[in-house]
Amino acid sequence: MSLAACIWALTCAEELALEQVADAGFTHIDIRPGWLQTADLQQRTKDLGLAVSCIAASADMPEGMSLTGDDPQSARDHVNRAFEHGARLGATTAYLVPQGDDADLFAESLSVLADQAQDAGVKLAVEHFPGTFLPTVPFTLTYLEAICHPNLYLLFDIGHAQMANEDPADMIALAGDRLGYVHLDDNDGEEDLHLGLCDGVLTREVLQSTFAALQSANYTGNMSLELKPDIPDPLDALKRSRGIVKGELKIKN
Repeated sequence: MSLAACIWALTCAEELALEQVADAGFTHIDIRPGWLQTADLQQRTKDLGLAVSCIAASADMPEGMSLTGDDPQSARDHVNRAFEHGARLGATTAYLVPQGDDADLFAESLSVLADQAQDAGVKLAVEHFPGTFLPTVPFTLTYLEAICHPNLYLLFDIGHAQMANEDPADMIALAGDRLGYVHLDDNDGEEDLHLGLCDGVLTREVLQSTFAALQSANYTGNMSLELKPDIPDPLDALKRSRGIVKGELKIKN
């Protein structure tokens, strides 16, 4: 299990962001479809010893485009290109966030995209997100199970669990083999702030029980720190959060 940094927390030039996360000790990064599009940036990533872990496949869509909009095929094409881009860079997982309010139309896209992700060689995970039609872990798991595709997984976000008053360890146990990826972040229990770890309501005790649940579930994927760029000093928050995770979990990278 490795710890990645969602690179979009840093708003500087891509090469500088890569250098900063490498200097901070990270060996893995998560990207959005618009990142690492040139051969020079891809080579720089390798030179810095950074591996791509996951791609946020539904990010960077043009304004008005949606998997539940008037032209879902264009959105599917965007996501499929993200699968292929991520896979070329070594990503093993891609994820989507719920879009719109048409759960049936979103499910139609998921069935198609799960096949395409599988063809690209990546797991497709769906994030539970309070305030959307997939607001909780149990509801999201039931939704995915109804679609009944072997390449559909849950992206578990500990900050979203806090907002929904869900115990992270219980939710990880509930997900079982459907657990595809893990986001670590913090908030005030109400807003999706994506703060550094333990900068909000998250405690070390909850982190300890979360990591114990991951180990009990034999989770072999990676985790990622997903912090927002508008928090005070996101680079420092990434460094401090990495230190907390390493201290609690004793991971090597």
